[in-house]
Amino acid sequence: MLLLAFSSSIQAESYHVGPGDVLEISVWRDEALSRELIVPPDGILSFPLIGDVNVASMSVPEIREVIKKKLAEYIPDASVAVILKKINSLKVYVIGQVKNPGEFPITLEARVMQVLAQAKGLTPFAAERDIHILRYQGDKTQKIGFDYKEMLKGNNLEQDIVLQRGDVIVVP
Repeated sequence: MLLLAFSSSIQAESYHVGPGDVLEISVWRDEALSRELIVPPDGILSFPLIGDVNVASMSVPEIREVIKKKLAEYIPDASVAVILKKINSLKVYVIGQVKNPGEFPITLEARVMQVLAQAKGLTPFAAERDIHILRYQGDKTQKIGFDYKEMLKGNNLEQDIVLQRGDVIVVP
């Protein structure tokens, strides 16, 4: 199980749940309203009494508040707890000329070089200067260049960006 520790520079409030994440939602003194739920691809959870709740791109505190407000009609001053039990949605992908391509779990601070290390490095046939990251934002795709050779020399270190959920590193 992935440990849910957040560094001091990144707070739990900045993490937004994604598909596959596991949440434990409970209402104090009401076992019938306690659930462990997996966030589905559409981000909509079904919860007793209140029906569907769209949690897509929400933080744990935001989810807690939404559920508490919706429950207020049935249970005034409900004490709601929402716990992020497992992070399954923070993944990036590496394809192309690396020794171990595939899907890799990341943290909120994972960088390109760290993930390339997880992929066991580049093959001898890799185009070290032509690596790029594909970042999907809604219906748009951003292509971000990455020069591995320059990184090894200690130059242009700013290109070792923090990766985001769903990024694809392409190593031609």
